[in-house]
Amino acid sequence: MRLILLVLVTLASCSKTSEPSAPPPTASAKDPAAGKRQIESGALVLDVRTLDEYQADSYPGAKHIPVDELGARMAEVGTDKSKPIVVYCASGNRAGKAKRELEAAGYTQVVNGGGLDDLR
Repeated sequence: MRLILLVLVTLASCSKTSEPSAPPPTASAKDPAAGKRQIESGALVLDVRTLDEYQADSYPGAKHIPVDELGARMAEVGTDKSKPIVVYCASGNRAGKAKRELEAAGYTQVVNGGGLDDLR
């Protein structure tokens, strides 16, 4: 009987007592409001959608580098790694991937502007 009681007390002390917390927001979460502010301040606008999407409609003055080509074309983004950059795609998913890639390359002022419609 004591053995059973000891096992139960031990198991009870190992259980988690706090509620799980919400996961932290991802570093690549879209922020269209911040993107608009950065664009107004002169940020580089980077369209990471496909060529067909870019040719159909794009943000005025945006530089086009598809997300799948970004690593190979990083030099086109520029050497000033502190210059603000706003990346966008159709929904913010590819822009989030591009943001992470740019940050991994040392760019420090990168904003995921979300989708093209978010920035308008």
